[in-house]
Amino acid sequence: MSETIRIANADLSVEIASLGAEMQSLKTADGRDWLWNGDTAWWTGRSPILFPIVGKAPGDMLAVNGKTYPMAQHGIARRRDFALIEQTATACRHELVSSSETREVYPFDFRLTLEHSLHGRTLSVTATVENTGAGPLPFGIGFHPAFLWPLPGAESKPHAVILDNGAEPGVIQLEGGLIGKTLPTSPFKAGRLELSHDLFANDALIFPEGAGTGLTFAAEGGPSLAFTFDNLPNIALWQKPGAPFLCIEPWHGMAAHAGGTAELVERPYTVALPEGGTMRFGFSVEVKG
Repeated sequence: MSETIRIANADLSVEIASLGAEMQSLKTADGRDWLWNGDTAWWTGRSPILFPIVGKAPGDMLAVNGKTYPMAQHGIARRRDFALIEQTATACRHELVSSSETREVYPFDFRLTLEHSLHGRTLSVTATVENTGAGPLPFGIGFHPAFLWPLPGAESKPHAVILDNGAEPGVIQLEGGLIGKTLPTSPFKAGRLELSHDLFANDALIFPEGAGTGLTFAAEGGPSLAFTFDNLPNIALWQKPGAPFLCIEPWHGMAAHAGGTAELVERPYTVALPEGGTMRFGFSVEVKG
């Protein structure tokens, strides 16, 4: 059975479940929760970790050196219990280590560590991947946190996503959950995307590159969430159409190409971590308002 722990400081509190080391709440001191609540009527996720793939594999089958393995969307880590290996008042670390069970679907040895830590009104989430096996470790990794839309206290206000770099990055259209064509125009104008539910009628908006290392999800004249990303070049925005949440998803890796190979190493932005190597990926979010 999944267990939940709590970390807190004077400004924020966070609950994290052992299942998937998934964040369950992000509350300010006034009791408002900024994280999606997992309402089964819309989407049961709240903030899953995506590993060793991001997105879908063709027919939910992943190929490694020509041999195929069953692999559900977004990988295996979100569906497995992590061990709590360290906890303080304001931080915790959970760990998932490869096993005979994981090797049946992902034939590699690894250690995946997730750390949640609080600093004032900022939450930082860091994933560390270690290659504990022989030969390179291929993988994709990503974060999938969902936040309330509208933001708390801003129910009547328009919302927008504003890129720190002011760019207009290209956006990809998904085809059956797989990477399709790049659309002719960016939905961002001078780094600003005015949010509306119809933006997500055809699934997520995926920006393979150019969105930069930071953005703000904000209500006009109201509260906001300011994000920074580390070693996560791909950004996606997703909402189940009409649902009261917005997922802000930084990734290093994407779904397989529509009509393409199922080989893991051929997926866009796949990492090939050398034997004995370690890589870190993370995001932080500051609650403002």
